[in-house]
Amino acid sequence: MSLTPPVPRELLHTRSVVCEGYRRDDGLFDLEARLVDTKPRPFTLMTGVRRPGEPVHDMWIRVTIDRGFTIHAVEASMPAVPYPGGCERIEPAYATLIGANLIRGFRRFVKERLGGVHGCSHMTEIVGHLPTAAVQMFASLVREDEGHAKPFQLDQCHALETRSETVRRYYPGWYRGAA
Repeated sequence: MSLTPPVPRELLHTRSVVCEGYRRDDGLFDLEARLVDTKPRPFTLMTGVRRPGEPVHDMWIRVTIDRGFTIHAVEASMPAVPYPGGCERIEPAYATLIGANLIRGFRRFVKERLGGVHGCSHMTEIVGHLPTAAVQMFASLVREDEGHAKPFQLDQCHALETRSETVRRYYPGWYRGAA
């Protein structure tokens, strides 16, 4: 079900976040995330005026991972920032993600290494999308019920809790609720 119709209103801001996953020819995988902030009318910053639709933020990150979710390489880029000459100087800091694992303590790792003045709040926000994007990318490579191990997605959200009606219906072998 979609949202109810809103009251009359005026658009003030658009944030777009896109994550894409790729299988590489060398056996590794790339995840790319991009965040773009725009305004529908001229927007005055301390550094100048942005025209309608001109990005205030346009930020990219690419991480190269293996099937175990370990990061092997990182590239960060900030083509549009509110403070040119300042913001993009933090791009190299994101290389500290190399060696981290996207599904084992990743958010804590990111907060410790890139939180506050050690990173860019917007870039760090899109980094936070990478773990679930990676899971979705790998999910497209195998059937959900393939193998003998419990499917990864079970017990990761309320709908797929192993005592839920959803699991009873779609994953009966893993259902742990009342008989």
